[in-house]
Amino acid sequence: MKRIIMIAVALMPLMLMAQARIGIVNSQQLFDLMPEKAVAEAQLKVLSDRYHAEYQLLQAEFDKKYADYQTVAADASMPETIKERRVQELQESDKKMREFQRRAADDIASRRDALTKPLTEKIQTAIRQAGEQGGLDVVFDTSVTPVAYTGPATIDLMPAVKALLGLK
Repeated sequence: MKRIIMIAVALMPLMLMAQARIGIVNSQQLFDLMPEKAVAEAQLKVLSDRYHAEYQLLQAEFDKKYADYQTVAADASMPETIKERRVQELQESDKKMREFQRRAADDIASRRDALTKPLTEKIQTAIRQAGEQGGLDVVFDTSVTPVAYTGPATIDLMPAVKALLGLK
């Protein structure tokens, strides 16, 4: 008897889920359709181009130091202390370039997050509203959770969410 009760309790969530109204949506497709995405990408490109230009200056500085080092290293009469100083300058320049790359990448990622967060929040709000309006219990985002099969009772929320967001 205990076994039957335990099985019934274990199967209860499955039985409830079978009665749930389920919808699907693809938030990545919605994100790609948002006009604000193009604005964000343009701002990120400007920032990335500025960092790239600055990196090119650092690279040119490094290349000059390397050429100077090669000249010094080829000169057999040059004292070792001068050669060592040039090697140290190269190492410092390389370290400065790597640190600049790391900080630039961090800044670009931070800016990307700041620009896309309002878009994703807007999409999530629209999905929630469409789900509530449609009387749904669960909405799966197919861009995040792969769904192998959706039956005929599954509701595609894309048209409703697009309408809420003013997208075509």
